[in-house]
Amino acid sequence: MKLASIGSNCVDFYTNIDGGRPCAGGGPVNMAVYTIRLGGTASYIGPVGNDEYGTFMLNEMQKKGIDISHLYIKEGKTAVSNVELIDGERVFGDYDEGVLGEYSLSAEDVDFILTHDVVVADLWGRVEGYFKELKLKGIATAFDLADNPDSDRVSMAIPYVDYLFFSSNETDMNRIMEKMKSLRSRGPKLVICMLGSRGSVCYDGKDFIKCGIKECDCIVDTMGAGDSYIAGFLTGIISGLTVKEAMTMGAETATDTLQYFGAW
Repeated sequence: MKLASIGSNCVDFYTNIDGGRPCAGGGPVNMAVYTIRLGGTASYIGPVGNDEYGTFMLNEMQKKGIDISHLYIKEGKTAVSNVELIDGERVFGDYDEGVLGEYSLSAEDVDFILTHDVVVADLWGRVEGYFKELKLKGIATAFDLADNPDSDRVSMAIPYVDYLFFSSNETDMNRIMEKMKSLRSRGPKLVICMLGSRGSVCYDGKDFIKCGIKECDCIVDTMGAGDSYIAGFLTGIISGLTVKEAMTMGAETATDTLQYFGAW
């Protein structure tokens, strides 16, 4: 699979590790790394600042083999998300979007994205307005709503998304399924809800397909687990696996990520 990751990137700054420790991250960038780990190829299209974190992000992406031919260095700060690691669980704090606040795709970027199998973005990328154009030009599309499936900001993208993901801690499965039905009615082909240790569920407009987790003996850091699932699922579904097989691939990829520090 050839993945185009667009929009957000950030430095995950662990405030309670080693007196403050930066790690490269951001949902779409993470998904690019995991796609390569699974044997695919991936590009990142988006901006970093002309600060030390921008250089750090660029170098880290290069090390992982991501195509950064459409990564841009802009005047300003690279996005930073403050994080605490508490008993293996990442807890997010303040977020500064930096140069992402004024980001837009060029016509050349769009043409480049169309050379890939699938394009993915998340809630913080500010590229939701391009999904209509990308979908109508024929590329498969994916979007991660994180834990905010009710976000109004991305409503314009949802009708043009093939694979729509979100995460939930909701314990009432009836409420989760109603939310998935509501999202599916707005256009996506598949809606996938990631439920952490309870696995995942996918709605295709007719059936709810459930998948458990791959057990993890030692959870080091949950950072990137959801992004890993998405990369695994997309790799599977684009490669021709069934929905259940793609969900299993997502679960296995997520568990691999749980066993080390940082998203990568």
